[in-house]
Amino acid sequence: MSAPDVPPRDAAAVPPCRLIAITDDLRDGREGLVARAAAAVRGGATMIQLRLKHIDPRTMTDIARVLVAEVAVPVIINDRADIALACGAAGVHVGPDDVPAAALRRIAPPGFLIGVSVGSDADVAMAAGGDYVGIGPVYGTASKLDAGDAIGLLGLAHLASAAALPAVAIGGVTVATAADVIAAGASGIAVIAAIFGASDPESAARALRRAMDRGVPASPARRPGP
Repeated sequence: MSAPDVPPRDAAAVPPCRLIAITDDLRDGREGLVARAAAAVRGGATMIQLRLKHIDPRTMTDIARVLVAEVAVPVIINDRADIALACGAAGVHVGPDDVPAAALRRIAPPGFLIGVSVGSDADVAMAAGGDYVGIGPVYGTASKLDAGDAIGLLGLAHLASAAALPAVAIGGVTVATAADVIAAGASGIAVIAAIFGASDPESAARALRRAMDRGVPASPARRPGP
């Protein structure tokens, strides 16, 4: 069977996925969430991923519009390409059970970012049409109960090579391990609790950026810089 025809992505565009801060919940309301996102950006987050499980689409859209207006980095929406397009977000991040990246690429406007979760060899083919892959969980994590078993640094390195797209390590990444995942081949990291669960998201993001800089620098040919 031949591979599906995938509309071309903008190969010259490098996704700003050095440090993706993923939202956790609305414990402090919409304003609190936006304030934490803004603090993360001041600390060095290069992208915000809006992920709010069990929130109705209308509320999600309202929050997304405020985030897009208030933060100075791209905002992407977890799972929901329709919400991303409706609120003017920079893109969407999809998992194995969501609309495939190749199908989204056919309807997405130019420059629309598509991230794809990859946790196994079987997921790699689904990354076709994506701009970057989120690989993990690298370590055990309590932030995503459905994340699956940890794949470790060797699994990260293998899947990053197989996907041939900028790779973002996710799952239990902390200041203590950020340099290790960069050295293993990740272009960047994505975290939930390490930033949005911190009492000071700005300082937490800054510490992660410093830790990442101790890893092997990303190749400018394939991976985004700071």
